Amino acid sequence: MNLNVEVISDEIVKPFSPTAGGLRHRLSFLDQLTPSHYNHLVYFYPKTCDTEADKITISDRLKHSVSNALTYFYPLAGRITEDQLFVDCNDEGIPFVEVRVKCQLSDVLNNLVPRELNKLLPFEVHSVNKVLAGIQLNVFDCGGIAIGVCVSHKIGDALSFFSFVKTWAAIARGETALTAPDFESASLFPPQDVSGFKQRIKLSNKEQIITKRFVFGAAEVEVIRRKYSENSNQTRPSRVEALSAFIWEHLITAKGAKSRLGTLFTITHLVNIRTKIDPPLPESSFGNIYSLALTILSSSDGNVVTGIRDSIKAVNSEYVKKLRDGYNHFDKLNELEARYGKDAIVPFAVTSLCRFPRYEADFGWGKPVWAGSGDLGIKNVATFMDTVNGDGIEAWITLDKEEMEKFGSDEGMLAHVNALKSF
Repeated sequence: MNLNVEVISDEIVKPFSPTAGGLRHRLSFLDQLTPSHYNHLVYFYPKTCDTEADKITISDRLKHSVSNALTYFYPLAGRITEDQLFVDCNDEGIPFVEVRVKCQLSDVLNNLVPRELNKLLPFEVHSVNKVLAGIQLNVFDCGGIAIGVCVSHKIGDALSFFSFVKTWAAIARGETALTAPDFESASLFPPQDVSGFKQRIKLSNKEQIITKRFVFGAAEVEVIRRKYSENSNQTRPSRVEALSAFIWEHLITAKGAKSRLGTLFTITHLVNIRTKIDPPLPESSFGNIYSLALTILSSSDGNVVTGIRDSIKAVNSEYVKKLRDGYNHFDKLNELEARYGKDAIVPFAVTSLCRFPRYEADFGWGKPVWAGSGDLGIKNVATFMDTVNGDGIEAWITLDKEEMEKFGSDEGMLAHVNALKSF
């Protein structure tokens, strides 16, 4: 459905306590390699604002608590420098936008259109912006609300995003036992000279790509895992490994790519490396503390799951040592393109947010009934998220429009998609 939104107010929220004057947050080498788009999520809460007084109370609570949260996450209230090497922690603050949405919250949840969800966010996902975070409070006609949150990927990964939201929500609930984030990633991954480095992510024509959400219930995921367990005759694959292989196989069918001679396929998984550093880092470590697991396949490769598992296992402590010494995790992809040519490579990237604290955003009126993404605008990408009950997986997939029509009507794929609502 087409969302009709009206901006009611737009203000800047600053940290409750001032940050030390002249403080700068240094970006790490991994931050330098990360694109500048916004990590984002929209949290939905039903029957929250029954009166105008409720709207004011909730708005004030969110602004006051995020102001306190920015005291802990002070770089988010700063501005990134032109050279993108530092954040000036100058307390300029973050936008807090309040919007009225001219429909019922249930209308959105029952007729999900990922691109329309972007209207519930404070920024364009790929806008070039020195501002590192933003909040949008969306109030529906029914009194339900949606809180859209954006945090720049340039300064932090998905776990950093959830760490910020979790702390903000805890403050809103009145909790005082909080875990302060650690901003020392640049000491582990010192910045490098990346003057010749070009970001790999390129936006596609919005009209030519589409994002759709496919829900795989617990039973369907189990069937897929069993299928790949039988094929590999090895260790039982994880949910993410099996579903990645399953979607990849149907994706290249939709592309008609498997029949092309000389075609090379790559599957990239983003891997959290906090636990692979010696000593391991806590989840509260803020920054882009992840790397890439690259699986390279030819059209004749039959055991996709084994390739995925091996590439993820290869992102180990020894690999992390290479990263700390300045190894660029995009080098292998660049080498493949130089050797085979871009047109001969069909890429597919997977980000898994499964097991992340997506539903811990309780600001004092309960956990969200659902939390979802928007349209990322980058094709050949899948984002996995747990369903509300935690058993199944939502796969948010972005493809070329024509390819999505084929992929979305693939009977072999749809046979494993749960037709039931996940909220």
